[in-house]
Amino acid sequence: MATQDERAVIRPLASPGELGLFRRFPHRFNDELAGDLDDGHRRLDWLWVALDGGRPLGRLAWWRRPGQAGPQLLDLFDLAGGGDREARLNLGERLYREASAHVLTDGGEIPQYIRFTTVHWRDDPVERLTVEDAMTILERTGARLLVERVNLEWRPGAPAAPPSGRLRFRPVAGPRDLVDLMTAVLDGTLDAHDRRSLTRMTAAQVATEHYEDELARYDSPRDWWRVATLPDGDPAGFVIPAHNGYNPIIAYIGVLPRHRGHGYIDDLLAEGTRVLLAAGDLPRIRATTDLGNVPMARAFHRAGWTATGHEINMTWEPVT
Repeated sequence: MATQDERAVIRPLASPGELGLFRRFPHRFNDELAGDLDDGHRRLDWLWVALDGGRPLGRLAWWRRPGQAGPQLLDLFDLAGGGDREARLNLGERLYREASAHVLTDGGEIPQYIRFTTVHWRDDPVERLTVEDAMTILERTGARLLVERVNLEWRPGAPAAPPSGRLRFRPVAGPRDLVDLMTAVLDGTLDAHDRRSLTRMTAAQVATEHYEDELARYDSPRDWWRVATLPDGDPAGFVIPAHNGYNPIIAYIGVLPRHRGHGYIDDLLAEGTRVLLAAGDLPRIRATTDLGNVPMARAFHRAGWTATGHEINMTWEPVT
């Protein structure tokens, strides 16, 4: 008799009308799927399901920024619970391998996997098993954990610190101004993605790629971006408030190495928050930092931000 894994039909969605089938797995992104298809963040042939007689056993999906040719992230990967765990892992591995064989055909870098979790996912036996199942499956295909990150949120009613007067703020003068500052803050960075990139590129190349691939693509005004200086004009750091198409965010924040240890991160975070608040009423502001970046996490906490979840980042590239 054929096993459930052997019986399962694995295929991409045939039409937007099948989104209801895809949404049978609960996820905070489910309500955004239709909009993501419309605006180019996703494609139907990047949304895959495993079905047994029409019953969904698993799903996965890739995401990209509009304007990018291929997928940039694998951000949905879910399996139905229950039954034999090894059979479930085998099905998940088959789902990933068959889908990626059709979608990832350009021979480039394999898109990273991001798994969004609750803050205390390790304390919930059901969620922990779900997360660990996905990680185990992808490890079988060569993926490795890169970093666990914290999702943070500021909501109206939380503190919005007034300027301390220690720093002056000016707009970013242009791409070169910002890239030079980004290059400088990479010295001693605690960010796992940056540290990984620095094993393959120079700091200037990492900063340029980050600017071109992410910051320059935001549609929000660039006059929101701020450089912080000491009273004598010496740059101390920068903050990049932006809107990523879903939410207002603090996209990037950094203190130059020679000015670390003076608490300037608090001034920068407060300025970025004020800039976004001045742009209009906001339901929230979001940001993310590495779980291991303790100084940055503490700065968010001092500023009244709340941890709303974690995210697991896995990569198919060697992590050093």
